[in-house]
Amino acid sequence: MDDAITQSNIDSTICSSGYTTKVRPPASATDKIKRAMYAAYGIANSTPSELDHLVSLELGGSNDTANLWPEPGPLPNPKDTVENALHKAVCSHKVTLTAAQQAIAADWTTALAVTGAGR
Repeated sequence: MDDAITQSNIDSTICSSGYTTKVRPPASATDKIKRAMYAAYGIANSTPSELDHLVSLELGGSNDTANLWPEPGPLPNPKDTVENALHKAVCSHKVTLTAAQQAIAADWTTALAVTGAGR
């Protein structure tokens, strides 16, 4: 997680329009990491996939390699919908930042149900 993002400052950080654009590194900075991770996971570079944040930037995730993983599959991927719904719930103060971060890090497929953000 990005330690600078807290429940008390979400309105001026992750809930502020354009936040992720400011903190997302350029592809040129992540290409080397992506190649190394894909090789480590045995994923061919031609496989449809993305280097994804376990906890998305829009939920206060960091760009640290410990928060990055190769996510094979179609783009956009189903996890993006979950991230967007959690972001909306956090920014409308229906779900706490910590609850959203913990739920998506544990299992993104159940994160909406666990937090109640899917209702």
